[in-house]
Amino acid sequence: MRPGAVNPGAPDAKAKYFGPSMKRLLRRLAPEKFYISIVFALATASVVLNTLGPHILGNATNLIFDGVVGKQLGETFGPGTTKEQAVEALRQKDSNFADMLASMNVIPGVGVDFTAVGHVLAWVLAVYVGSSVFGWFQAYLLNIVLNRLVRRMRGEIEDKLHRLPLSYFDSMPRGDVLSRVTNDVDNMAQSLQQTMSQMIVSVLSVIGILGMMFWISWVLALIALLTVPLAVVVTAQIAKRSKPHFVAQWKLTGDANAQIEEAFTGHEVVSAFGRVREVGEKFDETNDKLYEASFKSQFISGLIMPAIMFLGNLNYVLIAVVGGLRVASGQLSLGEVQAFIQYSRGFTQPLTQIGSMINMLQSGVASAERIFEILDAEEQVADPEVEDSRPVDRGRVAFEKVSFRYEPETPIIDELSLVAEPGHVVAIVGPTGAGKTTLVNLLMRFYEVDSGAITIDGVDITRITRDHLRSRMGMVLQDTWLFGGTIRENIAYGRTDATEEEILEAARAAFVDRFVHALPHGYDTVIDEEGSGVSAGEKQLITIARAFLSRPSILILDEATSSVDTRTELLVQHAMAALRRDRTSFVIAHRLSTIRDADTIVVMEKGKIVEQGTHERLLAARGPYFRLYNAQFAAAITDGEGEGIEFDEDETVSLGKN
Repeated sequence: MRPGAVNPGAPDAKAKYFGPSMKRLLRRLAPEKFYISIVFALATASVVLNTLGPHILGNATNLIFDGVVGKQLGETFGPGTTKEQAVEALRQKDSNFADMLASMNVIPGVGVDFTAVGHVLAWVLAVYVGSSVFGWFQAYLLNIVLNRLVRRMRGEIEDKLHRLPLSYFDSMPRGDVLSRVTNDVDNMAQSLQQTMSQMIVSVLSVIGILGMMFWISWVLALIALLTVPLAVVVTAQIAKRSKPHFVAQWKLTGDANAQIEEAFTGHEVVSAFGRVREVGEKFDETNDKLYEASFKSQFISGLIMPAIMFLGNLNYVLIAVVGGLRVASGQLSLGEVQAFIQYSRGFTQPLTQIGSMINMLQSGVASAERIFEILDAEEQVADPEVEDSRPVDRGRVAFEKVSFRYEPETPIIDELSLVAEPGHVVAIVGPTGAGKTTLVNLLMRFYEVDSGAITIDGVDITRITRDHLRSRMGMVLQDTWLFGGTIRENIAYGRTDATEEEILEAARAAFVDRFVHALPHGYDTVIDEEGSGVSAGEKQLITIARAFLSRPSILILDEATSSVDTRTELLVQHAMAALRRDRTSFVIAHRLSTIRDADTIVVMEKGKIVEQGTHERLLAARGPYFRLYNAQFAAAITDGEGEGIEFDEDETVSLGKN
């Protein structure tokens, strides 16, 4: 990470809120309004049928209870006794039982009508089957909707990453970016898929069940509602305390991925400097914090369901007691109380499920917030709507009083002016941090200049689209990049419409052809992203061949021969000399032997050009280039007495005693 850069995933980033993030996530479902309306219609039908089930089943209970009581009354009072006569007779002994009997649909001497009970049970079966069918279709359609949402978000993230400036990736650990694009997207998708269907059904069930409870008995319904405010308060308080831990969990997941990616990418360096234990201890510290955050988030949010179940059990006891008293007084039938108890349990269950879903949503929304941070990141300056139509094929490049800073208080390039004529080779040298690579990044528009202008053939590069600009350039970096595929495919990456002969010609020009025939399958040899199976120098030659194949009008070589041996370097220099013909070339080099034949050598120090000219003229001037050249090429001469190189006040080389 560049010094002074701000990590958007750091703990001091702006506060995150569940509500606004959830609303933003739901607003992204707007393109699926038609399917969502069908989902709600199917869910409503499923819930309505499911809600009618206990009420219909209560009728079966009444039929059975009425039959049992009717048979007992016939045995007690004899055949021919009417219901009214039985009630009058019982009122003298037990007025409560008489009141209950008066409210029942009972005929003394008549037992259970099993035919009627069978019809009722058949209706119950049909209702529950219909509810299940509607529920299945609702879940199926909702799954389609949510997968489309996730697919769109993945596409938006991919497009956004291509629109972000290089400074964003400089300020973010690669592992954290990868974690947001992979782990966080997967976690968000999984959370939505597991919660949204159940959440919709649960909310509709609460509304439907509440309506049925009030229809059966408003008194019992009010008792059932006593626990709802408590459940809401408990859920809100627990969710409030678990949210920061979910945010920390996914932030630390990104940190852990970043550390793993960094450690394994630089495994050889870590091992060579004996820092394996230190790296392991650093990862263990992050892993321990991740464990603590994960444990707290799951433990705290896991309290929601037991708390709501406890409140639901209290509710059940109250309803059972009061309902029994109202059955005894004849105000409700046994079937109605049985249905109400089913409704009360069904009323508590959706509330419990909602509480459990909030647990999952907390984690999913925490991941969504990390994704939104990428989508909200400041993009690079947009390409011009109307591109300058003048051709930029000659390759005359001019830097006109260009200034640039990575950080406002630290100038990198200041008022720099430079002209590269078509077909000329411009070598840029200087100490580390002088701004050499930054100059190339500005030319490629990886960064935008703070002031001044860069023109190609008189056209300001900001008036050209980035794709058009970069299509005219070929670039070979010190750090090679190959993708999983064959050597032929890696070379052809420079121009996808290249013919086989053109690919082979570029390979021969870059001396790839010299080693490729020694490989098991020649140009069809498969290499992975790390370039396993070929040496560092051979990987560099493949990237050079790729640049040659693209036929650029401007060629950029940033330490392009740093990984090849001396003999191969000389061969590549001759090949590049031929390929640079009629192309403007910028060569960044620390090995000054590679740039002696450059048309112009530019010496940079602290973001400014301190000297420029040909190799011979700069040596004759005995300035900064002369000192660089001496420091690099003067051989150390030592003898038994320990003589060696010393630098005098003018930094030229002299011999002296150690």
